[in-house]
Amino acid sequence: MTKPVRFAILGFGLHAVRRLLPAFADSRETQLVGMWRRDQKAAQENCAQHNIAHCFASAEELCASPDVDAVFITSPDAIHHADALLAIRHGKAVLCEKPVAMNAAEAREMADAAKAAGVLYGVAQNFRYNRSLDWMRERVQSGKIGHPQFAYAEFDYPADRAPRKWIKDPSLACGGPIGDVGVHCVDALRYVLNQEVETISTLATKSRPEDQVEATATLQMKMTSEVLANVAVSARTPYRTFIGITGSDGVLVAENGLTVDRPIEMLLRRGGEVIESETVSNADGYTRMLDAFAQALHGGQPFAATGEDGVRNMLALDAAFRSWKTGQRETV
Repeated sequence: MTKPVRFAILGFGLHAVRRLLPAFADSRETQLVGMWRRDQKAAQENCAQHNIAHCFASAEELCASPDVDAVFITSPDAIHHADALLAIRHGKAVLCEKPVAMNAAEAREMADAAKAAGVLYGVAQNFRYNRSLDWMRERVQSGKIGHPQFAYAEFDYPADRAPRKWIKDPSLACGGPIGDVGVHCVDALRYVLNQEVETISTLATKSRPEDQVEATATLQMKMTSEVLANVAVSARTPYRTFIGITGSDGVLVAENGLTVDRPIEMLLRRGGEVIESETVSNADGYTRMLDAFAQALHGGQPFAATGEDGVRNMLALDAAFRSWKTGQRETV
């Protein structure tokens, strides 16, 4: 049996506590051995509370440590680029939170640096390891709904009540919900349909004129094979996720389809009748992602969300933000 991949978290915060610590605890292929965060007092408290062996004094020290095999980057969006390049320079495998950067140019530099250094680099698009999306992807690919024609993904959450205050700061965050959760919707549709985004038209609103990032948005996307897709995101509503695919011969529907917190009823309808239904859980999605990354590092199956996927997602986000600014449909 191969040794567990030793991870350290760079930019430890609320996401790490809520999602990643439980995932590492259940992982058989990885081990959390260290962390760093800007607030060193909080870092010492976190390490003691969660029994994390190495509480590094700096990002440089973490990336240079011989006790670390892979770096999980969970810092604010604007810092991903510098953090990833630092880890890559030290020859570490990198798993980076989404959105991977502030724009596609940064994402391309990160992916190219990892390729040149010969290190594994992946994006923490954990939904690619969710059973709900796998269920849909299998049925699309096997032709159970015929040729996909329409696709829809929605992700809403109350960011105004969330503890991540930096998410509203455009110097740290890649936009509002377009970057924060819209990237999940775009990636989910790319994954389920096995298609790419070609053009995007964006409508977005702000809660107040003086706000610097959007509060709600819809992205109308034309994808390859003529699929028309819509993404809707809001940072000002109760939590809700949804994904649906309409094909020439059937419809796939999943209320809560992008959640990890509750069971999800997956439906295949044809002619108004439920042809197939299954209840799945994404509770182990983060653990499956960690284990898959470790297996890829050991020479197993390729990791499902590559650096190239990060670039393609950022190209879509760049086009979405351009469209909001210009009022025109933009090419990805």
